[in-house]
Amino acid sequence: MTNDPYFIDFPGRIKAIQAEMAIDRVDVYLGSRLRTLSWTTDAFCPWRSYIVIPAEGLPTAFTFVIDAARVADESWLDNDHVLGFAPMGGQDQITAISDFIKKHLKGGKGVVGVEAGMSNYLPEGNLTYYEYKAFEAELSDAKLVNALDIVDRLAVIKDTGTINRFRKAGEMADAGHVAVLEAIKNGGFKKYTETEIAGIAAMGMRAVGSVWEWSFTGGNEIASGYRTGLMGGACTPPTERKLQAGEPLMVDLHSTFRLALGDHTHNYLLAPATPRQRWHANNFVDLVSLCLKTYKAGMTPSTLADEMMVFCEEREFAEYMVPGFEHGIGMLGDEWRIGRNDGPFPYWTNPDHVYEPNEMLICAIQYACPEENIGFRYENAILITPNGCETMSKYPLAIEEIS
Repeated sequence: MTNDPYFIDFPGRIKAIQAEMAIDRVDVYLGSRLRTLSWTTDAFCPWRSYIVIPAEGLPTAFTFVIDAARVADESWLDNDHVLGFAPMGGQDQITAISDFIKKHLKGGKGVVGVEAGMSNYLPEGNLTYYEYKAFEAELSDAKLVNALDIVDRLAVIKDTGTINRFRKAGEMADAGHVAVLEAIKNGGFKKYTETEIAGIAAMGMRAVGSVWEWSFTGGNEIASGYRTGLMGGACTPPTERKLQAGEPLMVDLHSTFRLALGDHTHNYLLAPATPRQRWHANNFVDLVSLCLKTYKAGMTPSTLADEMMVFCEEREFAEYMVPGFEHGIGMLGDEWRIGRNDGPFPYWTNPDHVYEPNEMLICAIQYACPEENIGFRYENAILITPNGCETMSKYPLAIEEIS
């Protein structure tokens, strides 16, 4: 053991995977998703990468040759267990990995678990059709089965080191918000574009150790004016649009600490604000507050959404709501589905998934009134507890009017 609060027992994770492999009668596991690489190697693998986990012993990661040395340096695995592939004879990823897998199969026969499926999240990393067919041809004496649920069911409940990493990432997102507020207050917002606000936030987070603005939907997502009210606007990369008085401003920040992801959105009204804008803002703040008070072990996405929509209807703003209130989160690459692949729609969140203690997700709420050019977003990583939840970002919940 170690006194490092961010310690994760990665060898233990591999043994847990191997135990599940034995139950599922999988002889070799071929991981290809970014979430799997993060969860098993503790290194960022931005190039096409794979990890081969035998029934016993250490796994071996394969990544593009130009990045192999860096991945080995950052991972808990040694240089002999992080290998590079390249477009040269016998060194391409299909050939190199297939030859490696055969060494762990008796006579080339056995069951190889792969990660196949679909996602609305672009860089998921499921095997492509070509990859699947190529591995199937190279491993002709073996049987390929879909085994991605092995990692997913192990990764749902977070260990202490992972939780502490998320807490630290949340602190880093808060530092970005402090930097933005300092820049825009007292009329300072009039000097900046959305892109410049994104840069100010990034500098604030980098100053306290964040290594990447991780979102694949635009890094730090900044929207002002009518862009805040784009219905369902869950992707707002910053533009060169100038911040203007009388408009809303949405600041959605994404920090990264040791593969844990900070995600927090704060909203403003740039003075002068109208009574109608304040009405929208009060609706949103009250909804977020209620939502955070409602999360706890034993709830499900569907029951939580039903309760929130009743509140929205009572306050007469349900028409402005996207009727979903969370998405999944884990180590880098694990950004969308909550729980396992066990719902009525394959590879989507099961709406009846029951939250458990030490499960994590993103409380994600979108309020959009496009006809009035206003909208708000709230995102914050939360830890489910027996009787509630803990937010990773501690930035105060409010929509300030900035003079």
